[in-house]
Amino acid sequence: MPLEGLVEEIRRRGEAEFATIARALADDAAKIDQERDGRIAALREEARRSAEREAARIRAQRRAAAKLTARKLVYEAREARLQRALDETRTLLRSYTSSPAYAGVLKRMVAAATDELGRGAKVAGRAEDAAALGRLAGKSFDPTPVPILGGIVAETPDGRRRLNLSFDELLRLRSDRVRELFR
Repeated sequence: MPLEGLVEEIRRRGEAEFATIARALADDAAKIDQERDGRIAALREEARRSAEREAARIRAQRRAAAKLTARKLVYEAREARLQRALDETRTLLRSYTSSPAYAGVLKRMVAAATDELGRGAKVAGRAEDAAALGRLAGKSFDPTPVPILGGIVAETPDGRRRLNLSFDELLRLRSDRVRELFR
């Protein structure tokens, strides 16, 4: 019997040791599961926060793009309106050149050019204005037609100074002021 008792004692000790190892293994497995679950929860939370940040960034980008598009459309509408106004002004100037008051404007332009550039200044204009400019400028008249809406272009005989009083140039010089009116 003593051998059987010894075997029984070894078996009991083995079972107790096995139970201790099994409990330690179960505890380690539980710790590992708990750590894994904690890591998964942390990763999910970080992924959620990251997705929210990315969504906020995309929303901000889209909002900014929409604002930029709106500004662009407003700018294009203003530019189109300005262009229509300038075209309308050109049409009005074109029709003004056939009015009786236009001859007086040409006379004042020739006088201004003569005052600014001197008596010998060459005066040129549209082909339609050749007769009137010939009478107003006399020998200083240059019969070469200039492609302008109306007005004159004067130049010193040596070509060093030039005075452009054409309607085209006057409109171009004042287009910035017209742009400010349409803002």
